[in-house]
Amino acid sequence: MLLRAQKILLVLFSSLCAQQQGLTFSGIFESAVSTRYSDSLSYGVEEYANIRMQSRIGQNATFFGAVNLVAGAGDFAYDRLIELERLHFRLNGETINFDGGLMRLPFGYGQVWNPSDFINPKNPLLPNARPIAVLGAGLSWYPTDSFKFMEFAAAPRDSSQNGLAGFLAEQHWERASLQLLYSYEFSGTDTEDFHRAGMSLKADLELSFMIDMLYTFNKDEKSKEGLVFSGGFDYSMFSGNLIVLTEYLYNGGENNLYSGFTWRFSDYTNAGAALLAGIDDNSFIPIAVFNHELFQGASFNIMAQRPLNSELPYDFNLEARLRLRF
Repeated sequence: MLLRAQKILLVLFSSLCAQQQGLTFSGIFESAVSTRYSDSLSYGVEEYANIRMQSRIGQNATFFGAVNLVAGAGDFAYDRLIELERLHFRLNGETINFDGGLMRLPFGYGQVWNPSDFINPKNPLLPNARPIAVLGAGLSWYPTDSFKFMEFAAAPRDSSQNGLAGFLAEQHWERASLQLLYSYEFSGTDTEDFHRAGMSLKADLELSFMIDMLYTFNKDEKSKEGLVFSGGFDYSMFSGNLIVLTEYLYNGGENNLYSGFTWRFSDYTNAGAALLAGIDDNSFIPIAVFNHELFQGASFNIMAQRPLNSELPYDFNLEARLRLRF
């Protein structure tokens, strides 16, 4: 039933866009192969396409749509999937914009982790994870070119979750940006309603610094266990060919550290290595990556992970991915 509804929505959206001016298409195609070893050797294959559509409606409105086409087997835990990823509109004014529909609500500036983006938090072990949209709305006000204030709301994704509403304030300077966030997740009872307060800061000085944090609490529970904090820096050397990135994460009592570097061999090829360390349990996950741009719009990526003293369900993971943009 859900798949049929997604197909109907996609057809209706495509028909609407076809009647309007400025219809454009873009997208990504990915072909991935992975192999894992635990007690035995396993493998996975995936074919993925993301097709995006955009159409201007008159002078002040834009419709956006995107659909995912996925076929996977083995370590990729699905067979075939057609998924409506985006379906929303934007009304543009001189200083006010309104967005509504199935869309992303992104928050924060974190590179490795970004606690304030609680709807779609990052995971350094899954760099290719695709953010999930929500049914929501956002009203944005731009009193100046550098300041934004937004009120937002989102419906629950399923029956186990609650709807939420909140606001965001964002200020950009020449070398720094600051974002403040508050959201209220309502369940119908005061003791189970959750409040979230977040802050994200980035500054480009000699080093590029980043701080991102989120505090979650309800009426009866206010403690440090509700705090998630990340902070770090990145620095480039040798004319920008070497980039060093370090970021720390505190998550309700757990401490993690990410340290890595990327070396750029040319404008088309780079490689890097990183170590993800669990400070409390002495777990370590070395990560190695290689990226090469075959030609404009086509890239090839290899990533290897070797968990040590970790709770991950595998002892080694190797993944190769070919990506085409159109």
